[in-house]
Amino acid sequence: MRLAAPAALAAALLLVALPAQGGTRLRPVPILMYHVISSPPAGAPYPDLYVPRSDFAAEVAWLARRGYQAVTLQRVFDSWRGAGTLPAKPVVLSFDDGYLSQVTNALPVLKARRWPGVLNLEVRNLKPVWGIRPPGVRKLLAAGWELDAHTLTHPDLTKVDDARLREEVAGSRDAIRRQFHVQVNFFCYPAGRYDDAVIAAVQQAGYLAATTTRYGLARANELYTLARVRVNRADGARGLAAKLEALSP
Repeated sequence: MRLAAPAALAAALLLVALPAQGGTRLRPVPILMYHVISSPPAGAPYPDLYVPRSDFAAEVAWLARRGYQAVTLQRVFDSWRGAGTLPAKPVVLSFDDGYLSQVTNALPVLKARRWPGVLNLEVRNLKPVWGIRPPGVRKLLAAGWELDAHTLTHPDLTKVDDARLREEVAGSRDAIRRQFHVQVNFFCYPAGRYDDAVIAAVQQAGYLAATTTRYGLARANELYTLARVRVNRADGARGLAAKLEALSP
């Protein structure tokens, strides 16, 4: 029988203690999911994962006009447990994998508004020239971004053995903490793939919550399967607006 890690157990206990209808304190929060912030090169295998910088800037401007304010996932979690507050219309802007464009293109747009982002870092992307590289991560941290784990090598965690699962989940947290001296309280499932064993490994590693690719708003009673809103290349500000307005309570 596996025992929950202290941090995971604390997260579970806080939900037991909270009322079923928590009002504004437990209100759902949109977590946007971005990848590369640039135009796709010719022959890019997944062009929908690219959002041009101009479109990203327009989307952020739309969010600001509609009263949204970017926050970290930690701030959302703290609010849910009664240890902090959120603005009237919070939104989390998460960026998966770790691409150089997240520093060169996303950071200036958010920094101009003093908005943080959340980087879900795949550790091996610290090395290639197109990857984010350690100095880039430090720039994000200096601007108030949150740094979370997205495994070491981005495998399908539902298809690896127990030792590899622990290495990818707990090992990525340890590696990021050693290099950047941050908490790394949250995990992001690669390609949104998870099952009961993967969730148990995330809990054992001490993460407070985890994000998925499941579409929707993030809710306090789904800490280890938090939904997100994927932002695709074709969306633009109008498409993002349609998604968020359809999801609004």
